[in-house]
Amino acid sequence: MGRIAVAVIVSLWVIPISILVNHIVPEPYMDEIFHIPQAQQYCKGNFRSWDPMITTPPGLYYISLAHVASLFPGMFLVQAAPSFSEVCTTAILRSVNGVLAALCSIIVYEITTHLRPTLSERKATIYAVVLALYPLHWFFSFLYYTDVASVTAVLAMHLACLKKRYWFSALLGALAVVIRQTNIIWMLFVACAGVMDATLTRQKNNVEVNDIDTEIRKTGRITSNNNVTWALNLRKRKLSTALDTDEHSIPRTSLFSANQKSGLLDEIQVILLTSWHKKQQLLVSFSPFLMVLMVFLAFVRWNGSVVLGAKEAHAVSPHFAQIMYFGLVSALSVAPMHCNSGHVVDLFQSFWKRRPISFFQLFMAVIFGLLSVHYFSIAHPYLLADNRHYPFYLWRKVINAHWSMKYLLVPLYVYSWFSILSMLGKVQRKIWVLAFFLATAVVLVPAPLIEFRYYTIPFYFLVLHSHSNNYRSWIFMGILYLAINVFTMMMFLFRPFHWNHEPGIQRFIW
Repeated sequence: MGRIAVAVIVSLWVIPISILVNHIVPEPYMDEIFHIPQAQQYCKGNFRSWDPMITTPPGLYYISLAHVASLFPGMFLVQAAPSFSEVCTTAILRSVNGVLAALCSIIVYEITTHLRPTLSERKATIYAVVLALYPLHWFFSFLYYTDVASVTAVLAMHLACLKKRYWFSALLGALAVVIRQTNIIWMLFVACAGVMDATLTRQKNNVEVNDIDTEIRKTGRITSNNNVTWALNLRKRKLSTALDTDEHSIPRTSLFSANQKSGLLDEIQVILLTSWHKKQQLLVSFSPFLMVLMVFLAFVRWNGSVVLGAKEAHAVSPHFAQIMYFGLVSALSVAPMHCNSGHVVDLFQSFWKRRPISFFQLFMAVIFGLLSVHYFSIAHPYLLADNRHYPFYLWRKVINAHWSMKYLLVPLYVYSWFSILSMLGKVQRKIWVLAFFLATAVVLVPAPLIEFRYYTIPFYFLVLHSHSNNYRSWIFMGILYLAINVFTMMMFLFRPFHWNHEPGIQRFIW
């Protein structure tokens, strides 16, 4: 078991399903009709060619060039492809995401073992495999979309930052932004998390030392010399263990939120004070992230927009309902963790203990939810017109089934977010939870179109940092994902349909 096992297991489904998809759907489909011809232009050396309908930067195409370059010598020797450009077939370009899916699963495994070093190798392997099955990530492993490359780059950046390789992390952040522009927000989030670690680690050790002193006093009422010696040895032994333990061996949240010794304002104060004292060290470590940010801002100013093409269809809109949808979709995606009776009881008890402030928070959350779905729920023309996407049916059959339905769903949205924040709050610092929520909101709220694949990156951050130890829930999640994946792939491959107003075969897709 381990990273090799994870890669092998993922490859066991990537290879045969890729072959099946390429056999039944050999031609580019949906967004592939833009991405594949553009990548093929790059394979021919036409780097000035650009399709104005493409909204994302060419990062995926450059990765594809490297992938094709690695395959070309062997294919040339066996005379399978006489020229470099002829290697850039639809199947070969799709295989880029198959390779990246395996790489992404290894990165997930590395992040899991880094954040939770006490977790057994077997469990870490299973967790990584289950997350590789996450339906919105799994499905696009077989098509030429930017999603898998985007997730892989962002998680690789996160892993490098966790290991304090900040310059390399910023380089991977630049790659992530070149794949998809909104990844600039996740780069800033990762950098902020790195600053939190750098400024709060020392404080964590101080908390542990104080806990040790408290334990000695509780044990104590020490009167004899022998007891004094025993207490001093206990303190020395525990202090040595606390200082020698790797800073990630304890959930990173545990500094404040797990110990419940400090609030959000206290954490912000510690970060600001420590940052001022360590300003030179922090500036050297995190300046690469600032460089990437400055280049990105210069690009936006030059381009006049965040998106490259089809600017009218992807104009920034105040779509606050999007954050509601993400909460519910994410909670349902980990339903065995969020919907079991034990978690519901814990959430209610925590809510009841914190009254009346918890009632005020609930009231404000419901008001925000109602206002969001009433004033800031956007029905994009693509959503209303394209029946190939599952959100089309969810909008028509659920959200818009009756005028009252969107309001009746608000309690579910609110519960989902309370559940998510509760799970994160058990193991993460309050400032980290706030940063995660803000990053998720900044990425999703401006997006006018409901696309569940936009939820993949925040979902991965959510699950990786929740530290759920319920092994049975992970197995149920794996079974749930398998069932969804079988259904969506069967619908995609074996339930095609036709439009009267447009020639060609249409297929159901996320």
